[in-house]
Amino acid sequence: MRTLKLVAVSAGLSSPSSTRLLTDRLLQAARYRLAEQEYAVDVQVVELRDLAVDIANNLVTGFPSGRLQDAIDAVTGADGVIAVTPVFTASYSGLFKSFFDLIDPAALTGTPVLIGATGGTARHSLVLDHALRPLFAYLRAFVVPTGVYAASEDWGSGGDAYTEGLPSRITRAGNEFAETVAARPAGRVEDDEVVPFERQLADLRLD
Repeated sequence: MRTLKLVAVSAGLSSPSSTRLLTDRLLQAARYRLAEQEYAVDVQVVELRDLAVDIANNLVTGFPSGRLQDAIDAVTGADGVIAVTPVFTASYSGLFKSFFDLIDPAALTGTPVLIGATGGTARHSLVLDHALRPLFAYLRAFVVPTGVYAASEDWGSGGDAYTEGLPSRITRAGNEFAETVAARPAGRVEDDEVVPFERQLADLRLD
């Protein structure tokens, strides 16, 4: 059985950060699900905070540094991508957007992507649908149905009878992502091979 490569992109600016924490939790959930199916998994985390100067220089000069090119190659060569950003001014961070501006529009065609975001208040949760999904739709990726937004009050909360808690949302999103990655054929997906969104949803088999 082939080894699946998962690459997580974290745009948190502080260290430690809630953005990196959410990234790690989503990655852990996906790895656990794939391990249950006896898949070998290779994991890489790209910390955009460490590449901020390289990204800015690339935008100005048009030439990536070696380590920035390595990060881009890792993302575009992954079997699945987890992308998590802090929310700034009701949208993704400038650093997050600048990195994905450097990705060729066809390089993520058909690649499963799990989106996540963190913020100080639940009022910004719509960033998942209003900003992140359109971004990855433009990049022709397949965004799994469940995205995860974590507000400050979500950490340490298990939810209640009316609200699904953060751990449950992370597990559900990780399961969907893992199932989609495992079901994707090996090798590059060409434009005319992209399976329609509705058919991919119907093919998901979640316990």
